[in-house]
Amino acid sequence: MPLQPESRTDMRRTFSDAWRKQQAGEPLSALETIVADVIRLHPEYHGLLENPDQALDRDWLPEGGETNPFLHMGLHIAIREQLSIDRPAGVKAAYAALLKKTGDPHAAEHAMLECLAETLWHAQRDNRLPDEQAYLICIKSRIRD
Repeated sequence: MPLQPESRTDMRRTFSDAWRKQQAGEPLSALETIVADVIRLHPEYHGLLENPDQALDRDWLPEGGETNPFLHMGLHIAIREQLSIDRPAGVKAAYAALLKKTGDPHAAEHAMLECLAETLWHAQRDNRLPDEQAYLICIKSRIRD
């Protein structure tokens, strides 16, 4: 039987559950540890995650200038996964250069996050796989800026 994709609500609940468990000092899975660390870096989302019923079904619309906190934190998690396996090849070295430039792991991830979001947007718009080389070029441009 094929696995069913996790619903948006289930995915969002993963964030709030990981944060609740971290705050309570409960044991965390490896994934929950990563999620809780990303949440820790975003105090602007703590209240939202501490009251998850407000957020589980909410839409954040870019047209209204809103940032979806779950998308934002999910992109951080995706970047950490990319770094753990150096995929696309060279992303780990690019991150190291950004880290050297910014002196701040969170700031380096944010520079990459903008490139990742742009790459994913183009892929979705054009109905194709993300262009890993364009993603790396974007990151490297942030190093030079």
